[in-house]
Amino acid sequence: QVLSLPIVVIVHGNQDNNAKATVLWDNAFSDIERVPFVVAERVPWDRMCDTLNQKFMAEVQTTKGLLTEHYFFLAQKIFNDHSASLEDFKSRQVSWSQFNKEILPGRGFTFWQWFDGVLDLTKRCLKSYWSDRLIRGFISKQYVCKLLSTEPDGTFLLRFSDSEIGGVTIAYVIRGKDGETRVENIQPFSAKDLSIRSLGDRIRDLGQLRNLYPNTPKDQAFGSHYNSEQGGLG
Repeated sequence: QVLSLPIVVIVHGNQDNNAKATVLWDNAFSDIERVPFVVAERVPWDRMCDTLNQKFMAEVQTTKGLLTEHYFFLAQKIFNDHSASLEDFKSRQVSWSQFNKEILPGRGFTFWQWFDGVLDLTKRCLKSYWSDRLIRGFISKQYVCKLLSTEPDGTFLLRFSDSEIGGVTIAYVIRGKDGETRVENIQPFSAKDLSIRSLGDRIRDLGQLRNLYPNTPKDQAFGSHYNSEQGGLG
């Protein structure tokens, strides 16, 4: 006999996501000298951060990994705790159940299903944007409102959708006739949407978008990602 990497046998494609979670957890957190099939039920949050970062960089094939602010958002999401500080989360442990069994509050999917959807979307459609640090990505809608509320009209940023698996949305500042500032969120774009028209071209199309947060003109930020438009037939 010989030890191998973990293997999961599935009978239907809808089990693929759960199988990937099982393999990831076993690879990252099992001990070499262990009883077969025994894996820790809980692991330190900082080890989970390292695992998610390595998985993200390997899947997307990018050298730009997750940042401290991303880990803070992910901790708030997986622990369902918006009152704890970054330091508080460092001492916590995350369970397999929180990772891949418990449905996120108000959603129809688990933390891993959501994260895996972000991975797939970024790998297929957003690699160059992520690698150029044009996507803020892992940030809550509430914090986006806080960041953008004092910015000039047309300031925008990109974040991964909270409500949908595998979606990226654009949040932007708009001022009404009364002078009141509002932060609007455009309906998330899926991989299918972005295969029809790229993110860069969609941003170019949207006249209400002017500056990527905090103050980079959108053509300067995204110009290299625009596709040259084909002229009509004469």
